[in-house]
Amino acid sequence: MSDPYLSQKGPFKKDLEPGTYAWCACGYSKNQPFCDGSHRGHGFQPVIVKIEAKKSAAFCGCKKTGHPPFCDGTHNKL
Repeated sequence: MSDPYLSQKGPFKKDLEPGTYAWCACGYSKNQPFCDGSHRGHGFQPVIVKIEAKKSAAFCGCKKTGHPPFCDGTHNKL
């Protein structure tokens, strides 16, 4: 498996409704930060996260976070 594509050097801030979301781990999705199936052939799988209540979240855009799918500031070291 290769390294993920850096889709954005910083988080994707989203207001979320309760539901299940698939975070793009490969960086190739055209629907960032969410998966659109572009990982096929790249050796990656999306990270599934279930949101129980309405909230704001910062999804990792650099794809190097230590706490997928959420931003932990790793992009500041790139």
